[in-house]
Amino acid sequence: MADYNVGTELEDELYEHHRFEASKGQSALRVDKFLMNMIENTTRNKIQQAAEKGSILVNDVPVKSNYKVKSGDIVRLVLAHPTYEQLLTPENIPLDIVYEDDQLLVVNKPAGMVVHPGHGNYSGTLVNALAYHFENLPMNSSERPGLVHRIDKDTSGLLVVAKTDFAMAYLTKQFAEKTSEREYIALVWGNVEEDEGTVEGNIGRHDTNRMQMAVHSDEEKGKPAVTHYKVLERFGYVTLVSCQLETGRTHQIRVHMKHIGHTLFNDERYGGDSILKGTTFTKYKQFVDNCFKVLPRQALHAKTLGFEHPITKEFLRFDSPIPQDFMECIDKWRVYSKAQTFTEEA
Repeated sequence: MADYNVGTELEDELYEHHRFEASKGQSALRVDKFLMNMIENTTRNKIQQAAEKGSILVNDVPVKSNYKVKSGDIVRLVLAHPTYEQLLTPENIPLDIVYEDDQLLVVNKPAGMVVHPGHGNYSGTLVNALAYHFENLPMNSSERPGLVHRIDKDTSGLLVVAKTDFAMAYLTKQFAEKTSEREYIALVWGNVEEDEGTVEGNIGRHDTNRMQMAVHSDEEKGKPAVTHYKVLERFGYVTLVSCQLETGRTHQIRVHMKHIGHTLFNDERYGGDSILKGTTFTKYKQFVDNCFKVLPRQALHAKTLGFEHPITKEFLRFDSPIPQDFMECIDKWRVYSKAQTFTEEA
């Protein structure tokens, strides 16, 4: 997976909006197709227009749409205006702060809130809220204030936010060196047979669906990822599991659980919003539809977060309750499963 940075000011009043490094295994590919694979919510026409204006640079040289990207190329999109992230607007959005001191804070993010501004989400994000409530938060490597890590829009749960440059560096190092603790609760399709296990596999952009990530057997694609899981409760056609992250790749739990045949319940992007296990009976379909309505998002919650405090060196551990929508869905499956005799139907 290529590196991605935003917000670097260039000469002649140009601003870097995107930066990608073609991976070692990159085969020759037109630059417009390459960028289509890497940038969400864009069109090939817009990319070609950018190329005509000289806004696409490869190794600092403007190129046309038909330039063939090769391994090691640095591809950048530069425009005359700053990114929306740079024009960040502070917004008075309430925050559920579970811990705060002069170095950091821990926030319980609700499902539906985007963590930082990006394509199609320029307001209402956690970063907009942080900019309102806190001044002079340190920037991370992607020029996003306070963020040490992130979770997906429709995932609920805990995030640590740095308030000083020292805390940013100290906490970021823990996440990179895998010494932090992150436990997620997930409801997945199917009966997870093993009581516990580990999923390993490089995660990178999907070869054909640019909106998805995927596990790649080719070591040149993606970055190493490790997820440890443990079954908490079985409901026949779905299973409640705890997932411990050893690494923190984009969509890691969603991708790893799908890879072993257990897509997250109601995960629209990865196909979990269809009935993947169960019967063909109309009543069962109605039951699942009701569960989807109760929990209109992927069934994933960042429940536990642990890390060493940058100043006191004390290991802090925080726990957040499973949100009401998720609990209602679990309760429905618990009641349903007690009344059923399960089969191995698809």
